Amino acid sequence: MSLFQPPGASPLAAPLSPPVDVVIMAAGKGTRMKSRLPKVLQRLAHVPLVQHVLATAQQLQARSAVVITGHGAERVEAALADIGGALALKFVRQEPQLGTGHAVQQAVPVLTDDGVVVVLSGDVPLTQADTLQALISLCAGQHLALLTIDLPDPTGYGRVVRAGDAVQAIVEHKDANAQQRTITEIYSGIMAVPAALLKRWLARLDNNNAQGEYYLTDIVKFAAQDGVTVLAQKTLDAVQVAGINSPVQLAELERSFQHRQALALMEAGVRLSDPARLDVRGHLLCGMDVEIDVNCIFEGDVSLGDGVRVGANCVLANCAIAAGAVIHPFTHIDGGAQGVSVGEGALIGPFARLRPGAQLGAQVHIGNFVEVKNSTLAAGAKANHLAYLGDATVGARVNFGAGSITANYDGTNKHRTTIEADVHVGSNCVLVAPVTLGAGATVGGGSTITKDVPAGALSVARGKQTNLANWARPAKKSAK
Repeated sequence: MSLFQPPGASPLAAPLSPPVDVVIMAAGKGTRMKSRLPKVLQRLAHVPLVQHVLATAQQLQARSAVVITGHGAERVEAALADIGGALALKFVRQEPQLGTGHAVQQAVPVLTDDGVVVVLSGDVPLTQADTLQALISLCAGQHLALLTIDLPDPTGYGRVVRAGDAVQAIVEHKDANAQQRTITEIYSGIMAVPAALLKRWLARLDNNNAQGEYYLTDIVKFAAQDGVTVLAQKTLDAVQVAGINSPVQLAELERSFQHRQALALMEAGVRLSDPARLDVRGHLLCGMDVEIDVNCIFEGDVSLGDGVRVGANCVLANCAIAAGAVIHPFTHIDGGAQGVSVGEGALIGPFARLRPGAQLGAQVHIGNFVEVKNSTLAAGAKANHLAYLGDATVGARVNFGAGSITANYDGTNKHRTTIEADVHVGSNCVLVAPVTLGAGATVGGGSTITKDVPAGALSVARGKQTNLANWARPAKKSAK
C-alpha cells in the first residue's frame, strides 16, 4: 500500500549524502480533540495526520522514518505498519511522556551517526517536501537548522532568541521573561541536525524548567555553547507549520488543504463552479476542459478524461471516467478495490449508483435510481430508470426497462446474467440468474425469467390477466 500524496506530488531528486533519517513525534494524547482516537490518527483529507507526514518523508527519499509513539501506541503502530513502502519504518515508544527532548531520546538507539536527522511532528501534516529539503541543505551535515515563522500572536510557542542574526536559544513561553515574550519569531517544531551532534546534546538535557520537562529546544543553547552554527530558515507559509490540537483547528486545516487542491486543479485548466466547495481525498487526475460543479467529493484514485462534466453533489471514488462523459448530479460512484470505468460519452445519473466492478462502454446510459455492480455494459446499452444490474454481462444497444432487476443472489452464492446484444427487457422484469437472453430477444413487461431465452425470441412469463365484469368492491360495514 502506497502512502498518500497530493495530486502532482512526486519524490524529490535523490538527496546528496549524508543520508536523511526522519524522526516523527507521535506520542501525544491530544486531549483537546475529545476523541478516543489518538490525535495523529485523526483524518485530514480522509488520511491520518501522521500518514501525511510519512508521505513527505517518502518524498524526501529518507533512509528511514522513526515514529515515536506513546498514547494509543498499539493503535498507531498497527495503523502505520503496512504503509512504509520503500521507506524503512521503525517504531519506538515514549512511556511516560516527559517532554519533547525525552521523546527524541527514545529514538537515539535506532539512529546512526552518519545521517542528518529531520525532526517532525505527527500532527503537523502539511509541511512541503521542498521546504524540508531546503532545511536539510541549510544544515549541510554540520549545522543545526531550524524552521521558524513570525506569528502575530506567538502565545504558547517557543521564542527564537537571537544575538544579531545568530540564534542563541529557544525559550519556551512559560520560561520566557517579559522581554522575550515580545519576540514574534517562533520555532515551528521542525529541525534538521547532524545525528552525532543531536545524540551528544540530548545526553545533556535536564528538566529544570517551569514545566519540569525535557525540552528538545534546549539543544539550541548547547549548540551555541559548543560553537556549532545555529541557522534559522523562516517560512511565510503558516499552513506548512500548522499543528492540530482541536476539531476546530482540524476543520480549518482541512479547508486550507482543499483550497490548495482547488487552486492546483484550476491552474491546470479545470473549471470549478466554486473552489470552496470541493473535497479531494486522494488523487484526482483531470484532462482538458473538465467541469466540476459544487459539493463534489473525490476519493482514492479518480481520473476524468477530456471534457468530462461532473454535476453537483456527486461522490466519485476509485474510478476512471472517459472523455465526454457526463456525471449528472447526486451520483455515487465507488469502485473499491475493483474499480469502476465509464466509457466515452456515457451519461450517468442523476441519482445513479455505480459499485465495484461496474465497467461501462461508450455511450452507455445509466439513469436515475439505477444501480450497477460487478457488471459490464457494452456500447450503447441503456438502463434509464429504477433498475438493478448485478453480476451481469450486457451486450451492445441493450435496453433494460424501468423497475427491472437481475436476481443474482440465491441466499448463498452469486450467479451471473448474460444479456446479449440488442435485447429489449420490458419494465418490471426479474431475471433470475444464472440465465442468458440471446441476441435480439425481447422480454415482455412484468415477466419473471428463470430459463434461457433464445436469440430473437419473445418471452413472456407472467400470470394470465383475468377481467371480471361488473365486479363490486366489498362494502364497508357500518359502525354500530
